Amino acid sequence: MSFDLSVWALPAGATPEDVRAAVRRCREGRHDDRHPDPRVVGFYRAITASYPDRHAGPGTPWEVAPLHAANDHIELNLVPTCEDQVLLDIERLAGQHDLMLFDAQDGSVYPPPSRVAG
Repeated sequence: MSFDLSVWALPAGATPEDVRAAVRRCREGRHDDRHPDPRVVGFYRAITASYPDRHAGPGTPWEVAPLHAANDHIELNLVPTCEDQVLLDIERLAGQHDLMLFDAQDGSVYPPPSRVAG
């Protein structure tokens, strides 16, 4: 069984419920027809530079490859034995690219550090 995360490029002010609604739309196969958000593109390039999803070989963290990438999100299905560093890299890159992180195991949503009020 995989460990599933996704990162989302939603407008400033988006709430955890907005992310959950977007996840539901994706699971129903409903995706907006628009250009990819540059934040998603940047995240994808950065994460796959460290952990390729095309022609992934032994030791890949991906349970499903290539990654499901849409214009506003990327779904990351990880092998249950993936190293903690992979998770730390995903979290770091999500923050760097101003993406909200959705944990499919329990429905938690983590906003990027730039959106967390101090």
